[in-house]
Amino acid sequence: MSRPVIRPVIRAKRRTHVWVWPVAVGLACTLTWSSPAGAGPSDTGIKGAIDTILTDPRLDGGAASVVVADATTGETLYQRDGADRLMPASNTKLPTSIAAMALLGPEYRYRTDALTTGSRQGSVLLGDLYLRGTGDPTMLAKDYDQLAAAIAESGIKRVVGRLIADDTRFDTQRLGRSWAADDESAYYSAQISALTVAPDTDYDAGTVIVTASPGAKPGDRPVTTLTPRTDYVDIDVRATTVPAGQPDTLTVEREHGSNTIAVTGNIPVGANPTKEWISVWEPTGYAAEVFSDALRAHGVRITGPTSHGRPTPGNAKPLATHTSMPLKELMRPFMKLSNNMHAEALTKTIGYETAGKGTWDAGLAAIATHLTKEGADASKLRQVDGSGLSRMNNISAAQLAKLLLSVRTAPWYADWYASLPVACNPDRTIGGTLRSRMCNTPAALNTRAKTGSLTGASALSGYVTDAGGRELVYSIVLNNYLASSVKSIEDAIVITLAKSTKTDTQLVRPSLQRNATPATDLECSWRKPALC
Repeated sequence: MSRPVIRPVIRAKRRTHVWVWPVAVGLACTLTWSSPAGAGPSDTGIKGAIDTILTDPRLDGGAASVVVADATTGETLYQRDGADRLMPASNTKLPTSIAAMALLGPEYRYRTDALTTGSRQGSVLLGDLYLRGTGDPTMLAKDYDQLAAAIAESGIKRVVGRLIADDTRFDTQRLGRSWAADDESAYYSAQISALTVAPDTDYDAGTVIVTASPGAKPGDRPVTTLTPRTDYVDIDVRATTVPAGQPDTLTVEREHGSNTIAVTGNIPVGANPTKEWISVWEPTGYAAEVFSDALRAHGVRITGPTSHGRPTPGNAKPLATHTSMPLKELMRPFMKLSNNMHAEALTKTIGYETAGKGTWDAGLAAIATHLTKEGADASKLRQVDGSGLSRMNNISAAQLAKLLLSVRTAPWYADWYASLPVACNPDRTIGGTLRSRMCNTPAALNTRAKTGSLTGASALSGYVTDAGGRELVYSIVLNNYLASSVKSIEDAIVITLAKSTKTDTQLVRPSLQRNATPATDLECSWRKPALC
């Protein structure tokens, strides 16, 4: 059976305690080592090598903020415009994840409850059934099925009342500040709710997976399926199967402000299926629909309508509960695959737990306060969301480096550190967004770092051990370039650090093969399958 071809809908994102993530290894960054012509005596050591790397013409007219420090002593070993505030893209997840571990704790878990204020008469529940969410971004359809099964096993067969989806732990602001309008149906820009559904074990909350396969003969409509199966979204198939050999132009995109997903274009006979991850409009209703379907499948009938946005009464009695994995485990799919929806759910959770308000404002205020405790200066940065999807975020390499230095003494540091992607580890659950970068270099399986990519913005911040065994902290933030990718520039800097020693006076500089890194204008894990 041929393997599905998975293509992005819009420009080209990502309790059980086992993650089932397919491995898809892209092109590795290839670098060769040579001394460039014109290197003078003053261009020696780490400084000379990094300065040379940053002369790459792809950065002409752009901006670079770079800081390197000794992880043990905190001594700054290199800095280029380290205080300049630039757009960090997904490096924004560094302050968000650090604050989440500190303020929520590594053992923090989400709960999703089914409750009632009604009374039992045999197999009949007289009263409303509440589905209460607390923000768990890892809820799968099977988890809602387990809640429904527990209710059925308790003997309830009929609910004379309503199904009320309680998403009031968070506010009703679904999208982050200045998120791009043309990303509305993209799964990496899904709406945020305290009740949501993920269709897969990458935990892409608030999305469905649409698979479209060619018909048997030209002129047939493509055959579409949904994961999970739900009537919450409508599939409008306008596409056509065309003869084999013709171009595959099939696209799948949700229409603005609706849950109608249009399948348009052509797909040739015999072509591999097209698979797209699409965000839903209003994820609370999506979760309620999936739960209602599960109840029906288990023989539980609800006589009243479904509604949402109302809080569960304080005297409601629990019927079934699902508890998420602890935060220290959630950190791995969050950080390894740069999952935006995890970042935003955690931001609102921080707001609720620290100020009683599940809002971006409350969460970001708590994050800023914690950053100050970590030695960063919150007055010298701007963070407007948890994920870095907003282009209004501004953070310098110096502030990111301070965080990376400070967090090393935290009691939960080992769990947080383990969540960072590892260069050239092909296992997606370990290598994450770095799994095909810096292979066959001293940085392979050595550096752990958070990646970041948006159009004209790229960042890489983390840790690497040099050739003498010294651990270094680095932060590289590049902005306003016109090239399709500057990832190999970041890689060259990190490889230089991995090759260096404390006593280096003449460090060989890398010569970059600029066509070796896949072009990308968004975080590579936001493309299915990931191209990194």
